[in-house]
Amino acid sequence: MPNSRPRPRRGAGSGAGAPGRDELVSRSLQSAEHCLGSQDFGTAYAHYLLVLSLAPELKDDVKETFQYTLFRWAEELDALSRTQDLLGCYEQALELFPDDEVICNSMGEHLFRMGFRDEAAGYFHKAVKLNPDFNDAKENFYRVANWLVERWHFIMLNDTKRNTIYNAAIQKAVCSGSKSVLDIGAGTGILSMFARKAGAHSVYACELSKTMYELACDVVAANEMEEGIKLLHMKSLDIKIPKHIPERVSLVVTETVDAGLFGEGIVESLIHAWEHLLLQPKTKGENGDCEKYGKVIPASAVIFGIAVECAEIRRHHRVGVKDVAGISLPTNVKFQSPAYSSVDGEETIEPYTTEKMSRVPGGYLALTECFEIMTVDFNNLQELKSLATKKPDKIGVPVIKEGVLDAIVVWFVLQLDDEHSLSTSPSEETCWEQAVYPVHDLADYWIKLGDEVIMEVSCQDCYLRIQSISVFHSEHEMEVGKSFTRNKDLLSFGNEAELCSALASLQTSKPDVVEQLCVLESTEIALLNNIPYHEGFKMAMKKVLSSLTPEKLGQAMDTQCQNNEMSCESGPSNSDQSTPEPLYVLDVSEGFSVLPVIAGTLGQVKPYSSVEKDQHRVTLDIICEANHFPKDTLEFWLRHVEDESAVLQRPKSDKLWSIIILDVIEPSGLIQQEIMEKAAISRCLLQSGGKIFPQYVLMFGLLVESQTLMEESAVQGAERTLGFNIAPFINQFQVPVRVFLDLSSLPCIPLSKPVELLRLDLMTPYLNTSNREVKVRICKSGQVTAIPFWYHMYLDDEIRLDTSSEASHWKQAAVVLDNPIQVEMGDELVLSIQHHKSNVSITIKQ
Repeated sequence: MPNSRPRPRRGAGSGAGAPGRDELVSRSLQSAEHCLGSQDFGTAYAHYLLVLSLAPELKDDVKETFQYTLFRWAEELDALSRTQDLLGCYEQALELFPDDEVICNSMGEHLFRMGFRDEAAGYFHKAVKLNPDFNDAKENFYRVANWLVERWHFIMLNDTKRNTIYNAAIQKAVCSGSKSVLDIGAGTGILSMFARKAGAHSVYACELSKTMYELACDVVAANEMEEGIKLLHMKSLDIKIPKHIPERVSLVVTETVDAGLFGEGIVESLIHAWEHLLLQPKTKGENGDCEKYGKVIPASAVIFGIAVECAEIRRHHRVGVKDVAGISLPTNVKFQSPAYSSVDGEETIEPYTTEKMSRVPGGYLALTECFEIMTVDFNNLQELKSLATKKPDKIGVPVIKEGVLDAIVVWFVLQLDDEHSLSTSPSEETCWEQAVYPVHDLADYWIKLGDEVIMEVSCQDCYLRIQSISVFHSEHEMEVGKSFTRNKDLLSFGNEAELCSALASLQTSKPDVVEQLCVLESTEIALLNNIPYHEGFKMAMKKVLSSLTPEKLGQAMDTQCQNNEMSCESGPSNSDQSTPEPLYVLDVSEGFSVLPVIAGTLGQVKPYSSVEKDQHRVTLDIICEANHFPKDTLEFWLRHVEDESAVLQRPKSDKLWSIIILDVIEPSGLIQQEIMEKAAISRCLLQSGGKIFPQYVLMFGLLVESQTLMEESAVQGAERTLGFNIAPFINQFQVPVRVFLDLSSLPCIPLSKPVELLRLDLMTPYLNTSNREVKVRICKSGQVTAIPFWYHMYLDDEIRLDTSSEASHWKQAAVVLDNPIQVEMGDELVLSIQHHKSNVSITIKQ
């Protein structure tokens, strides 16, 4: 804590009141220091406010102490949930220090924790502008930028084909007489600018995101169209006539569609638009001026699907192992991914995941022909209304190739008008991903020629739902998913006797066995399927635990801890007459983990899990019981910790941990936040001979040329956006690192061999360096556009986990250069690697 006491400067004041003011300032400073000493931060903060209001010339002198006081007081207010008081304190502080990047960053952190992402980003962005070298603010801004301006904005704006077709359809409509336009979900405002340029008299654009709304305002002004386009920061559902727009419009343009078409609420927004904002549609055969009638771009859509075999989808959505490193997974535990659990869930969540199928690792095999799922006419109000209430349609699709039924993959053709269309098919060069509906609950996923895949399709809760997936086998036996039995109407498939037999065969489970549902994220399912990961941990834990003899149990890594434990080893030993003390293992990895259960099989061990969800705890208890663990062998650490933010503590007042398992790498491919701080605490909590897993991590990277990464990271100039000046504005939100990459299928050309970039040692920190330079030799001529990176995690010197392996549940990440660098074979580049907290920056030294 800063402890220098600033003194009022002589001659700073003038007039008769100056001596009295100086005395008050001096006494207030003394009181503030006294309050800090007694940790009364609220009163100290009030004293500093008084000092700075009376003597603003002392700002520089008290700045550091004022910041410390503000941050400590804000922590207390946050703990007491006094949100308004907390925000008020920061507003006062920023009035006094408007250009203080540290206060701006801290304000942003509080706002982000409260869920105000837009506002938080503004403060992080300001902090970075004030000090471009302020690493904490940069890291915060990069993380929040992905929430605010999603990466697909860059990809779509770089899709010249998509922009050209939308522009042509809008131009055609405006030139045909649709002169008043409403752009729903405007984003950067590009569709509004297409309409204005085509000659629309009145253009209105609504955008709900504060960040995107402000961005659109800047873009429209930069393109000198602010007088012709009125931007509204609101949902289209809240637009009222004449309050927000003067009258009904003749054209609505929108691209509020996701990979599953309906997921961004296009149906609800167009129903509202037709009822309240659009002119009546032109009826068939009716002639007349288009300005008198309403229409929508896109006019309609056709949704298509295909059944596929795909090992990558399978390992992320179905637990395919029955045994994990010697631990049996009981049959009454049913693991599901969130996409599937949404079928029966009370919450409205996306019932599908998304994949760029042309880039899915390992590819996919089509098991059926492409089939039509449904069509929707966006210019037909009654059809839009009926979508949500319509009974599910039943579809049967013949199997054309044998294989494992893993998913139904969905895409659509967006018919903008009778002339212009866009397809999101995996066979098209498109900015779009496809919607993936993983298949669950089949006793046998193998299908063959002559079988039929049967499913129900509907549009419920603004989502396209494909559920009740089953197989009608060519031998006339139906493989029915459990959700299939809920709809009696499906008895229409096959003859009644066959179906009764098939349904009867489902009654195989014992009535007294209770099925436990466990919903896991797709990365958690992939982790559970990752055999090398669990086998590696089992071997490494076994080595450490077998090396720790009972005599070592009381020893600590630091002198103080050793002194505390000396009494445990003094005097005659009765250990052979009593139960030996267990070895304590703590797993603080994120999410669902069976590592503590595996540890429990390795002898006299007391394992602790830090899972948070009750459903996950119940599942781990069932797994322990199924593997005949004594009751209460596994304990849940968060039940023993009063403050969940301080998970790293001793197992008991007089005991230390033998093993602490930390999550070092996020599934996204980045280093976990605050991992080195957690490692420092962990080292003090280990008994002598105890280990942190992993013990150290090596970061590897290589130089590549990848146009794909460039286009997914920033808008590549005005040519892509048909001459409109958008790139400089949206590129303010570009981040230097792309995450969740699959390096095995990323379109790129390697220009160098992999090199070691960085070592993070969790056990011996003196081996770490915060700055390092690495020479890289070019093995192929080209343009360096990115540096993908991944990690080798060493549980010990012999056992290594590779985050880029085929079985890995981790993805990879890449640093994308602002400007490509031309290189020739034989050249040598120098990479500068800087490690600050959990942030690693990689730059090429020119």
